[in-house]
Formats: sequence, structure tokens, C-alpha cells
Amino acid sequence: MSLLELIAAADARGLAASGAACLDRCLPQPAAGTEPDPLRPLWAGCADPRDWPERLAEARAALDALPDPSESVLRIRTLLGEAPADRAGEELRAWADACSLLALDIHRGHDAARADATELVGRCRAGDPEGAGPLLSGEAARQVRILEMLAEIGDAAPTGAGLRQVMDLSTEGQRVLRAAASRRARVRG
Repeated sequence: MSLLELIAAADARGLAASGAACLDRCLPQPAAGTEPDPLRPLWAGCADPRDWPERLAEARAALDALPDPSESVLRIRTLLGEAPADRAGEELRAWADACSLLALDIHRGHDAARADATELVGRCRAGDPEGAGPLLSGEAARQVRILEMLAEIGDAAPTGAGLRQVMDLSTEGQRVLRAAASRRARVRG
């Protein structure tokens, strides 16, 4: 299935976790003395829908407390502000879809390939990564894998089932993007 199809078919837990994972991967390297993982509360909200509103508020506050936010942090703040307080319904699906787009766009921005951004991201989401750079195609594949992992977990599974694996996969992606951003900064600077 394509990324678009997986988002369309995902349940509320899958949408919340995939959205949180996308935003988590977009966070830049934390500055010294700042919260190293400001979105950590959001993961707890993914595990238990009753905790979602409180954990979402905590993640917003942690992100708002970051000094001198980068463009990616500002974009993440905007999406967290748009996240639905109720972890259900089409608003959650639209939010997860917007998180997916943000992550793909940020990864595309760090790739060397400079094809038409909208068209390239759209093709990756539809399952055709031809012409995409390694960061963009890797991010699209990572998003697909995360949604597939979450879809494989049955409704009878414990509340937080699968989240550790999703967090691990997301952390790996975060390291890849941060390394690429660091290399790019060294080349420029």
C-alpha cells in the first residue's frame, strides 16, 4: 500500500503515533541546556487516548519553551497547535497527513535533488519515489513501515503495544536527518 492509502486506513492510535513520529524526526539537534526530547509527552498520549489532551498540552509547552526556534521547530509548533484535542475522527487523520507532509518536505529540503518539491513529495506519498533523493525516499519508506507496523497490531493488544518499535525507528530516522543537516552546515560554513 502507498503512504496515502495507509494514512487513509489507519486507526486513531496509528494516526496519532505516525504524526508524533513524523514531528519527532523533524526536531533539530537540541541546544545545550534545552529539553532533549520535547515531544516525549506526546508519545504517552499515543499510548492512551484518555491522556492525549494533557500530553498534547505538555508537548506544546515544552516546544514553546525552546529558545531561538529554528524554522522546523516553528513548523512543528504550528502543527502541534492544530492537533485535535480529541484523538479521533477526520481531524486526527488530517493532522497526521499534515505531519507526514511536513516530515517529507523537511527531508526533501536536505536532499541534494532539487526537482519540483510538490510533485516529488506527492509521488513519494503515492508510492513512486523515482527521482527522490535518499533522505526523501528513506523518509517515505520509514513512514510506510511505521504505519504498517501499527496496522499489524490488533485491537486486543495492550494500549501502548508497538510504540517502542515505532519510537526506535523514528529515532533512527532522526539521527539520519540530523547527520545530513550537520554535513550540510559544515559544507556551507
